[in-house]
Amino acid sequence: MTAVTALGTEPVGEPIPGVRVVLDVRPLQDPDRAPATSAYLAGLLGAYDAEPLEGESFAFLLQSDLDDPTTSFDRLDVVGRRLLPPTRFLRSGALTVDPFLLRGASLGAAWRADRGGAAGAVYHAAAGSPPLFSGLPIVVTLLDLAPWELAGAYQRTPSARFGQRLRARLLRDAAAVIVGTTAVARSVHRLLHVRRDRIRVVPLAARPPFCPAPDGDPSSDRGADAGPAAATDPGARHEIERLGLPDRYLVYPGRYDARQDLSTLLAALAALGAAGRPRSLPVDVPWPPRVLLVGASPGDRAALARAAGRAGVGDALAYAPVLPQERLAGLIRGARAVILPALSEGAGLAAIEAIACGTPVVATSVGALPEIVGGAGILVEPRDDDRLAAALRTIWVDERAHRRLAGHALTRARASRRTWSDVALETRRIYADVGVRRRR
Repeated sequence: MTAVTALGTEPVGEPIPGVRVVLDVRPLQDPDRAPATSAYLAGLLGAYDAEPLEGESFAFLLQSDLDDPTTSFDRLDVVGRRLLPPTRFLRSGALTVDPFLLRGASLGAAWRADRGGAAGAVYHAAAGSPPLFSGLPIVVTLLDLAPWELAGAYQRTPSARFGQRLRARLLRDAAAVIVGTTAVARSVHRLLHVRRDRIRVVPLAARPPFCPAPDGDPSSDRGADAGPAAATDPGARHEIERLGLPDRYLVYPGRYDARQDLSTLLAALAALGAAGRPRSLPVDVPWPPRVLLVGASPGDRAALARAAGRAGVGDALAYAPVLPQERLAGLIRGARAVILPALSEGAGLAAIEAIACGTPVVATSVGALPEIVGGAGILVEPRDDDRLAAALRTIWVDERAHRRLAGHALTRARASRRTWSDVALETRRIYADVGVRRRR
């Protein structure tokens, strides 16, 4: 897949000049609040740190009341860290306050950048609103379209509606808007009326713990018909035993908010239970399918347990807290499939990482997911419990279908060479395109 595109332009192969990057890294300080954005920033900055670029420098914007995680990137040329008041406590009101606050914080951040060898300067926003009138070309990475696709949930109050309208206006004025798939690029143009020539497609990559094992590693020989990866992965076996999971299980690694379609998942599990146990299913395999929900807070878990109890599928669910990447990757490698029932999905990182593990995906056909999943899983329409139940039955019971889908996922995993170094390279090209060009 061609990576950096402006919906019709080809990537440039010229040497990349370094620029001054003013970057809002607040999501890194509070990863539970914005997990996809935090993962994106960690992957991007990690790649920048691994391969520093001559003339490149950074000014970071941080929350004043939380620890600074950027000190671990010790090869980056960081010219300053500006501390901002914790606007996250304002909830939707932060969308209105942040553009003005960020403007003040970014003013002067690019002053004399050329003396440090920078060829220009940009402001990069990966969450919330970009600044108003910062004097810098704005690059926005847009990982979430839920505020506009699910306006009923995310624009309930006057302040939320005003904040999202202001944010949409600022996105239209940005020099470049980065998205991960062409489907999301089309949605950005349709929903937000961002000009096509300003939309850039930069596909994301799996984080290293989810990537295939190096050639020669015994765990890399997992075949589509070789059974769970846990059979050869001691780490995965330990996690499965620690959580009390059966050998066959599904993993849900998503979020617990209005973006997700968990009520349909519970209805699908209830329908499978009511339909009776398939005769072809081995006696040691549980029915209905067992689902591990990862990352649920105590409040989320209590609400889900109540809803599952009402649906009669409480025994089908298991829970795990937020896990380190290595432990989550082991569980996903050992899973029958990853399930991603969503109503809006702009990033698709969980699907990318499941496929990188060689694990098939059952997902709803929204946002970035169809383009990412392809032949490595089963796609169903959102809010359709009958079709989701059929998909879960297929992935759980039908060995031939599971081998085929797992084979597609494994082939994709082994063939993929995309890393966060590629994401960083293509993002740097965008910085140079909008920052250096604006400076001339």
